[in-house]
Amino acid sequence: MGWLAAGDRYEVALVEGRVVARPTSAAASAPEGTREGTLPAEIRDRPEVVELQRFAEWLDRHAAECAAQVDTWMVSSLPVPTGLLAQVWPDAAWQAALRDIVVVGEGPEEVGFLRDADASDGLRVVNLDGETVRLTPRTVTMPHPVLLPDLEELRTFAAELGVVQGVEQIHRATWTKPAGTDDGAHSVSEFEGAEYRSWFHLSARATSLGYRVSGGRVVDRVRDGGRVVTASVGMSDPYTEDKAWTGSLAWYREDAYRSLPLGEVGPVAWSEGMRMAAALHAGRTVPADDAR
Repeated sequence: MGWLAAGDRYEVALVEGRVVARPTSAAASAPEGTREGTLPAEIRDRPEVVELQRFAEWLDRHAAECAAQVDTWMVSSLPVPTGLLAQVWPDAAWQAALRDIVVVGEGPEEVGFLRDADASDGLRVVNLDGETVRLTPRTVTMPHPVLLPDLEELRTFAAELGVVQGVEQIHRATWTKPAGTDDGAHSVSEFEGAEYRSWFHLSARATSLGYRVSGGRVVDRVRDGGRVVTASVGMSDPYTEDKAWTGSLAWYREDAYRSLPLGEVGPVAWSEGMRMAAALHAGRTVPADDAR
């Protein structure tokens, strides 16, 4: 983006998501190209500056929305038309969210890190042999990592390539249901009892992680195997307790408010529920004696 005049003495531009100013060539006493450390007070309310700041805020929101959509596709392992990926790829925010996401085409051998999407040539990916190949399936999936059979190999290969994903996929924390789990039980208590200073601190922790607080519980809706399941961690009552604690983790059907037996909880719902419970537990108040 070029520089815009903002009055007679300064010009402004959007650089790395921030509005910056520099003196015009006529007003400059510093070397050419020198930028101001902060926006000069005399131009902060000028229309050019205000519009650029609004545009920067919109770009931030747009980038967050793109990342959230790709995260939804990935967590749900939803099929995504390759034509759609080609349409959004030229957008820098979409490209940042999609680049190096692991995609799977029509067969198990059609898997790789996404590097390009084009309407005429299809998708360009780097496969596990280190070769750049073209895929032209009608749709692809971006599988949740718990569903990737070659996850450890993908992680090793990603480290060798220096891959940094815009949306956490292969390095996302995952949990596999342990062998010997009581499939008739309805809850998991592994992360129960995390103490917070107040209900509001616990609620703030939950929302900062992207989860919702509803009906005295922290919840996360997960699509797993074609059905929607809600993972739910209990919270203590904000009206009767000074402090707050997390409760057990359970899963509920979307179409019936009853907890699922653990045997009916699918791999993605299990992993995402445990990830939520672990993140809430990690944010607990640590007593001073334990922090040493």
